[in-house]
Amino acid sequence: MGSHPDTDTSSAVGGHAVIVQPVSLSGCDPKVDTASAVATPQPPRKRPSPRTVGTRVHGQPAFVLHSYPYKETSLIVELLTRDFGRVALIAKGAKRPHSQLRGVLQTFQPLSAGWTGKNELRTLTDADWVGGMLPLEKTALLCGFYLNELLVKLLARDDAHPKLFDHYVATLNQLAHQESPPIVLRKFETALLKETGVAADLTRCTSTRAKVLAEVQYVVEPERGPRPVQPDDTAPRVSGKTLLDMEREDYRDAATQAQSKQLMRFLLAYHLNGAPLNTRQILIDLMQL
Repeated sequence: MGSHPDTDTSSAVGGHAVIVQPVSLSGCDPKVDTASAVATPQPPRKRPSPRTVGTRVHGQPAFVLHSYPYKETSLIVELLTRDFGRVALIAKGAKRPHSQLRGVLQTFQPLSAGWTGKNELRTLTDADWVGGMLPLEKTALLCGFYLNELLVKLLARDDAHPKLFDHYVATLNQLAHQESPPIVLRKFETALLKETGVAADLTRCTSTRAKVLAEVQYVVEPERGPRPVQPDDTAPRVSGKTLLDMEREDYRDAATQAQSKQLMRFLLAYHLNGAPLNTRQILIDLMQL
């Protein structure tokens, strides 16, 4: 895959409007009596909810998270979208040699996607490459696959997280520009847990609700948050400074980097119910991330 010019990704990805419109029984747009519409002004139609059954979506900013074969010539594609969250789509004929979708449905490249359907598994109707992002290479590429695996395993389908989508775009850009992978990953992991509503406030003690103190040692209970260390604790111990640094996204301190790595491994393992992360193990083996 060749390099692409580095542009303002947020505008390149976010500049596509989302259009949700009813689908007629014939598969075409409903016909409109133009003359009567001009003669009698019509009130604006209320747009259906994104989850309305039988809707068609166009121009949705999206990234491919994962895909796998479906029947002989098709794929099932998991997309991360800005306004609809994680969606699963059938890409009909995408495995055929001359399919236009074959070269478009690539990971880590911004797309403008459309789909239709009534069920959880819908049908991809169009996908266009938007451009404006550098490709990931070497370690950055492995980190990208790690992000995608986290999203597939932790995000419920059809649960929109526009802030997380923007954070994902920013993270891919940081990796492509060779920023420190451990720091970039810690920031994304923390944002993911916050945006999905499972991260407790790292700056407040669970027992007193008092502000975490930099000089005190804590453990973080996954369902509740930080509390002072007790002698029989087996969870990773982190300083109050580390927790405060993580909230500020300040990872300059080597101790903060080391402690936040152990803490995020612990919290992610809990919220994944012990399910292994294949890409994380590869990264651990290669770089101890």
